[in-house]
Amino acid sequence: MFFIEPQKPNDISEIESLLDKSFGKDRHNKTAYRLRDGVSDVKTLSFVIRIDGVLKATIRFWPVLIKDKDKSYDALLLGPIAIDEEFRGKGMGIALIEHSLTQAAVFGASRVILVGDEPFYRKIGFKRSLAEGLIMPGPVDYDRLLAKELVEGSFEGIKGLISKVK
Repeated sequence: MFFIEPQKPNDISEIESLLDKSFGKDRHNKTAYRLRDGVSDVKTLSFVIRIDGVLKATIRFWPVLIKDKDKSYDALLLGPIAIDEEFRGKGMGIALIEHSLTQAAVFGASRVILVGDEPFYRKIGFKRSLAEGLIMPGPVDYDRLLAKELVEGSFEGIKGLISKVK
């Protein structure tokens, strides 16, 4: 059994260590990190799971904008999410995502994007089709660019460049 709790400021070093183990120290070279550089995560949507006092899982969200000509639309970038290797496949990832998406909707978010494996994220309602009009600022495998509507129709007609919030 595990409990999801809000991330605390003193969790950062443990989170960074878990992310390095999960994705490698070169993870900061990925395009999604360009959208996070110099931007604070959304504190109300950053959660962890501890087992016996040790951090075993983390999820964070980042504010982004989708810019299309003279319009821009708020969105959330989900990730990274990481689960300690010995606890993968035990439902922590799905639980963290579902919990945080529920909270995101409560706080008024309407759309979420991520870069990830569609077969996994489809279980939680993410679709490639919703992200087809979106462009990432840098190299990305567009088959892995996914989106989810927290408010029905929130991606309708939305296209453009995903940009970091300044």
